[in-house]
Amino acid sequence: MPGISPLRSLRALAVLVSLLVSSAGVGAAEDVVREIVVEGTQRIEPETVRSYMIVQVGDRFSDVAMDRTLKALYATGLFADVAVRREGDRLVVRVVENPVINRIAFEGNRAISDKDLQNEVQLKPRLVYTRTKVQADVERMLTAYRRKGRFAASVEPKIIRLDQNRVDLVFEIAEGEVTKVQRINVVGNKFFSDSQLRDEIQTKEARWYRFFTSDDTYDPDRLTFDRELLRRYYLKNGFADFQVLSAVAELAPDRSAFFVTFTVEEGPRYKFGTFDIESRLADLDTSTLAETITIKGGGWYNAEEVENSIQALTEAVNNAGFAFVDIRPLARRNPAERTIDVRFEVQEGPRVYIERINIVGNVRTLDKVVRREFRLAEGDAFNAAKLRRSRQRIKDLNFFKNVDMATQPGSRPDRMVVEVKVDEKPTGEITFGAGYSTTEGALVDVGLRERNLLGKGQDLRVGAMFSERKTEFDVRFTEPYFTNRPLAAGIDAFYITRNNQRQSRYDERTVGSALRLGYDITGFLRHGVTYTVSGREVENVKDDASRFIKEQEGKSTVSMIGQTFTYDRRNSKLEPSEGYVARLGNDVAGVGGSVSYVRLRLDGGYYIPLSGNRWVISLSGSTGYVVGLDQNVRIVDRFFLGGDTLRGFEVAGVGPRDRETRDALGGRLVYFGSTELRFPLGVAEELGMLGRVFSDFGALQMPEESGPEVFDSGALRMSVGVGLSWRTPLGLLNIDLATPILKQSLDEEEMFRFSFGTRF
Repeated sequence: MPGISPLRSLRALAVLVSLLVSSAGVGAAEDVVREIVVEGTQRIEPETVRSYMIVQVGDRFSDVAMDRTLKALYATGLFADVAVRREGDRLVVRVVENPVINRIAFEGNRAISDKDLQNEVQLKPRLVYTRTKVQADVERMLTAYRRKGRFAASVEPKIIRLDQNRVDLVFEIAEGEVTKVQRINVVGNKFFSDSQLRDEIQTKEARWYRFFTSDDTYDPDRLTFDRELLRRYYLKNGFADFQVLSAVAELAPDRSAFFVTFTVEEGPRYKFGTFDIESRLADLDTSTLAETITIKGGGWYNAEEVENSIQALTEAVNNAGFAFVDIRPLARRNPAERTIDVRFEVQEGPRVYIERINIVGNVRTLDKVVRREFRLAEGDAFNAAKLRRSRQRIKDLNFFKNVDMATQPGSRPDRMVVEVKVDEKPTGEITFGAGYSTTEGALVDVGLRERNLLGKGQDLRVGAMFSERKTEFDVRFTEPYFTNRPLAAGIDAFYITRNNQRQSRYDERTVGSALRLGYDITGFLRHGVTYTVSGREVENVKDDASRFIKEQEGKSTVSMIGQTFTYDRRNSKLEPSEGYVARLGNDVAGVGGSVSYVRLRLDGGYYIPLSGNRWVISLSGSTGYVVGLDQNVRIVDRFFLGGDTLRGFEVAGVGPRDRETRDALGGRLVYFGSTELRFPLGVAEELGMLGRVFSDFGALQMPEESGPEVFDSGALRMSVGVGLSWRTPLGLLNIDLATPILKQSLDEEEMFRFSFGTRF
């Protein structure tokens, strides 16, 4: 343009660009957060609120960022309400703080203590109160009440507002009644009745006498276990195709009771057909293995017997020198004949060695106490049967609530790590017992015992028993692995006084100690050796007592060595229903002391199950003989017969007796036995009531010349009777009614025997 120089044009352009840039900067500055103002805080510092925010000073205003800030502040759980607004270049955040819990209280609870409820809830004093956390704690408490069988329980949270934004939280609880299982139905069963199947499961129907058990309350875990119990029962009785289709628990509309229904499909019942062994191992002679199989041909199919046979075969093959073996049962059904043929296929297992054994969970028990029960050691070839046996031995220690074993890969493919997880339980016991028996009269016993002393597996017991006719104090200590070998060594000390006035008109006092040593020869045969030294005294002999008793008044010292062999194949040591046991023992007194004799003893029992172990026939017997070495056997070392050993007769009511004074003199040769049928009484099994029909027999004699003053026929005595055993919640009650059918003129009869006792 004429009249305008190029320089002036450039200056005008620069001014225009500067104005545009300045205008854009002002607009941008207005969209930036210059200040964050926090309002409504009481306990929380404003800076703490700002630290939780997504938007910070210097950030641009954004709807997305402000929304995220709002959510982040709510997520802290510190605030009941949050509001965010923009005022120019300021961001204003207004909060309403959640209150702080001052105290938590429970009202209306009796079945669950305050302490247990406090362990259930997550909220604690000085924590922030939120409705979400309160509702979560309500659900936890309701779950705890359901575990107690109280499905009608309700929990109502209430708050009491205090100053400084604090609250007391009170849970008002209505526990309701325990929700019992009113009825258990089984659908689809044809062979076994509902009542038979109800006896096999753990869940029970509500009855008035089940006040000491919780088995009649609904527990979903127990219901799952019941399904497995039903499956095992049917598989044990020939129903190889049995299935539990469903197990449903329905809660009544008023939440007062459950109705449980099992739907089952029994399928056909099979018997065992043929069984054979097929080996894929070279040089293994299967002809010698058949005798280890526990299956009885022609009997009902039993899955437990198949598993037992697998374990027995595995051990037999291992003993034959094959460390790596895998035995699989192949079952072939014959539907037309309703039989199952079983073939045990023996093949080589994977070559795996145990690299390491880890033991976890034992806080008090030493590792070596667990390790010494293992039938396997680190470096041994893996053996599943021995591993199962090891687990059972650890459980038998009775030191742990649970024993779980798991295998894990080792450092190489042919290595395996065995992990043993144990859950310890208390092993100390303080017991107090009281009872009554026709033998001892009223009795009280107290005891203090620690079965795992200092975590070393040692057993220490101190006990005392007081009755009308006997007083006893004893201390027993047992080291189960003496010198780190499987030798159970122990030492005992005892003091005993016995009132024999009723049968022989004298008292007896014994004080002494003993050393014990026992070990297993095989899995079922055990040998024990005992050395006993004691001082014994016959005292308080009445003036009109037999002259034979007066002659033995005074003190004697016994130094005795004894041994016992025990072969035990019973299925239970407490209440056997199958198997047998035999014991052979002898004592020799005279290794020092003032008394010399040899005593022999043989006893045993045989148990025959009938009708699924509910009816049991037991045959038991015992015989003993004692002979003096160059002296007569003292009365305190003789055998006596009657009472518990021969029902229908009093204690010491049978055998040699002074004709004039009728004092029992004991005998040197004794034998007695019993045949008994134990059977259910038709009441609920968990009541623990059993009936008994029995016949006892026995004889006691003094096979030496004792003069015409002594009545000693040596004749057989016999009695018959009935009895009742009731394992009550307070203790074991035994009642026997017996009458002699073979007896002698001077025998003392006793028709009724009663004993009851409890420990707590």
